[in-house]
Amino acid sequence: MLAGLIFAVEEAEGRPGTLMATLPFGGMTLLEYQARLLFGAGAEQVLVAVGKMTPALLAAVNRAAKRHPRIEIVRSAEEAAEKITPGAQVLVMADGLVTTDPVMDKMAATDGEALLVTDDPTSPAAIERLDMRDSWAGVARITLAQLGQIAQMPEDYDFQSALLRVAAQSGAEHVPLTAGLLRSGHAVERSVEGLAARNTGVLAALTERRTDWADRWVFTRAARIVLPELVGRNVPGWVVSIAGGVVSALALVATAMSWFGTGTVIAVVGTATLATGAAMAVLRGEDKRAGLLEWAIFALFALIAILTGWAQFAATGSSTPPVLALVAAAAQLLVERVPARPKRWWASPSAHLLVLAPFAIAGFATIGLAALAIYSFATLAAAVEGTREKA
Repeated sequence: MLAGLIFAVEEAEGRPGTLMATLPFGGMTLLEYQARLLFGAGAEQVLVAVGKMTPALLAAVNRAAKRHPRIEIVRSAEEAAEKITPGAQVLVMADGLVTTDPVMDKMAATDGEALLVTDDPTSPAAIERLDMRDSWAGVARITLAQLGQIAQMPEDYDFQSALLRVAAQSGAEHVPLTAGLLRSGHAVERSVEGLAARNTGVLAALTERRTDWADRWVFTRAARIVLPELVGRNVPGWVVSIAGGVVSALALVATAMSWFGTGTVIAVVGTATLATGAAMAVLRGEDKRAGLLEWAIFALFALIAILTGWAQFAATGSSTPPVLALVAAAAQLLVERVPARPKRWWASPSAHLLVLAPFAIAGFATIGLAALAIYSFATLAAAVEGTREKA
């Protein structure tokens, strides 16, 4: 079993009485974001170590508990050791730490005790020196027994520093913080301004999880521009989802009326909106909603293709367009279900819409459907072959 421990003790710079953990980040508080990362990494319970209770801290914990009921406040290592299930490993996050899912997943998958470290003492991720070379970078994996050792120390000890020293003295593995993870926004921030700057980097890292060429060069770039504005203005995620649904409905209506160029262009805008909503949902730990939005993008592509094929059939009497549309949609559905690592060139629902758009605008919708069918079938063949190679 894996448990999580978050420190929420220090005050923010320039904000007397305000804890760093309660500063705004990603449309929520930093504490809520940290809890989301821990639960996302596999923690079954999360404890928040506090020095003093504030109304903002209590409100943040209560909001986090609505998504993940197993989150509690503790005031000492002794209390933490009593609440954690025997035999559990503990994944620790430093006070004020901003990081991303890949970092937490990496530390959660590590065997035994481990400390995330950087060899650059001037790095924004460097918190406290461990030896002549490495400094702690804010994440640790310890045992419940080590937490019990800290509970035996005098009451005036610093909980976070004591935990770090016990882990270091036990010979915990030093896991280096890579340059890529550092660029994604990993750092300790103590001010509102610093968190705002990190917010942009973390949001950019979230949008990069979509790896195909269409998302990387078109939709990811759009999300990078829009997402920080939406998060900064605390726009609810459901607003973006509804906007994406409305735009998608307009695209379907236009396509059904045989306005193929207009319909596909509006569908591209709808896809960008839905993709942005999915990234926002991932940031806030709403993985189910993010998954639904990803499937909504597939549904939009499939319906646009099928409506285009049907309208062409109605206009020409040829059954070729609807058959091509069904082949493209069916093959892409199978691609989505094949457990193979996607390649940059592979087809995706958003890529299909970008491929179809110029053909539809030029008045060659049937040729566009043929291109989609060939593209999705080629991707399916590559995905199946990739699965065979793994086996």
